[in-house]
Amino acid sequence: MATGRLPDPNTAPVTAKGDLYTYSTVPAKLTVGSNGDTLVADSAATTGLRWSGNYAAGKNKIINGDFNINQRGFSSTTSVSTYLFDRFLFGGASYSSGVTVSAQTFTPGTAPVAGYESTNYLRMVTALVGAGTSTQVYFLQRIEDVRTFAGQTITVSFWAKANSGTPNIGIRFNQNFGSGGSTAAFGIVGSVTAITTSWARYSFTVTLPSISGKTLGTGSYLEFRFYVSAGASVADVGAIGNQDNTFEFWGIQAEAGSVATAFQTATGTLQGEIALAQRYYYRWVTGGTSTAWIQNVFNYSTTIALGTIKLPVTMRVNPTSIDVTATAADYRLLTGSTVSTCSAVPVLDTSNADSPVIKYTVASGLTLGQGGIAGANSTNNAYIGFNAEL
Repeated sequence: MATGRLPDPNTAPVTAKGDLYTYSTVPAKLTVGSNGDTLVADSAATTGLRWSGNYAAGKNKIINGDFNINQRGFSSTTSVSTYLFDRFLFGGASYSSGVTVSAQTFTPGTAPVAGYESTNYLRMVTALVGAGTSTQVYFLQRIEDVRTFAGQTITVSFWAKANSGTPNIGIRFNQNFGSGGSTAAFGIVGSVTAITTSWARYSFTVTLPSISGKTLGTGSYLEFRFYVSAGASVADVGAIGNQDNTFEFWGIQAEAGSVATAFQTATGTLQGEIALAQRYYYRWVTGGTSTAWIQNVFNYSTTIALGTIKLPVTMRVNPTSIDVTATAADYRLLTGSTVSTCSAVPVLDTSNADSPVIKYTVASGLTLGQGGIAGANSTNNAYIGFNAEL
């Protein structure tokens, strides 16, 4: 449009709220974008303008919202309090039987967002007994520091679908003020929505309570819970009941504001997301080499070897526990020319508070003070996981 001219309201091409009057060689319309989109200049567009999704590193406080990181090798579980994809935990209480959570893989080209070919999604199958019981089934993520989003309006969005019908799913928020802090606030501003049998995006917009007057302790966090069955007793997510169905989730995002903007992981990069996840959990694995070496050690006695391990990132706190296989013979020591199969699984030596020290035990034969190497004992099962989860 020429400088100084105003559009004639009788001939302007705009027809809906949010449409823009544009001009190239003739008057034209730029149809309104989606909620949260940003208007950008684009010389390739007919009128030099287009709408673009709002991408900003750090806007999403959920880590691994696309389920791409799976350090624990999660495939399927029926056990409550089991970690799933990195940073996500399976929760539940008072169910009778039949809840299975599993990792699923998208067939190429079927991911729910065009142009975002994600790999994995989460499936929860409920086959519950007793409609009158308080059956609670959910998965959760804890976001470090209860100050996160405190007193703010936020929007939580995700893609989901069910196997049949239009079952309800619910979301609730918990503020935990940490060890030595104020009493945790559970079940705040919960909400419920019905989902369908096709992938679709859903969102909840809520205002979290202020933490004014609260005492913050060590290890505080904000917790998001996604319920697929809750019974009438979980009032803050409504009486969504006890539901038998298959529920699937992907693309979880939590951001400030009242609009669900374009999905993005917490960092926007694969390397950044892995580093964020490793702040809370890191697992060393063999990488397909059944005799891979884990770390250097020195012999503390004739039966015990100790070694520190270099972690790829600074973890939230010094790890207080490690995960290993249940089989001692999956690990071995090489000291000098002697190979010794471990007689006990490796453990964390908590007497050293500065860095993780792993203790390996064999039946006998180590030379005090001699150096060596710890590794996998002809198996790909060997691993060591360092836990600093909230």
